[in-house]
Amino acid sequence: MAMQVGEHDQGEDVPMSDINTTPLVDVMLVLLIIFLITVPVVLQAIPVKLPSVRYEPTTTKPENVNLSVRAGPGGTCEVYWNITKVDSDELLKRAVEKLEKLIKDVGGAQNVTEENMPEAHIRGDVNTPYKCIGGTIFTMQRAGFARVGFISEPPPGAVTTRL
Repeated sequence: MAMQVGEHDQGEDVPMSDINTTPLVDVMLVLLIIFLITVPVVLQAIPVKLPSVRYEPTTTKPENVNLSVRAGPGGTCEVYWNITKVDSDELLKRAVEKLEKLIKDVGGAQNVTEENMPEAHIRGDVNTPYKCIGGTIFTMQRAGFARVGFISEPPPGAVTTRL
């Protein structure tokens, strides 16, 4: 390994204090090329088509069930059937009774169609824990409701369009 020396004013050779940056630049360029090649390989994604969300005005039918869910005191959940507060057992009982009445009114389970099947619409408070919303969804699905949806409020100034 050689060392470059420079001349001092009195004629003596003194080592230079400058750093040779050429090897450093070479190493950095090699690392840059390696990263450019490996990053696309590492960043593979599974193709998923996400739903496009637009606010759609809700058409309410009289047979639909309107539920409101919010957090209660002490980490409890409060569920309201229209404006009546119900617990989990009462919610299940009311939902089953609603579907049994529908089946009786249309003349049997074979006459239940997509058009006459009621929907459950859930209004969830922003600060409600997911366990409250999830428990309400599970209870309604357990009762037999095939369609459970959420009622949301568009942000101020948003344009509402029909799909």
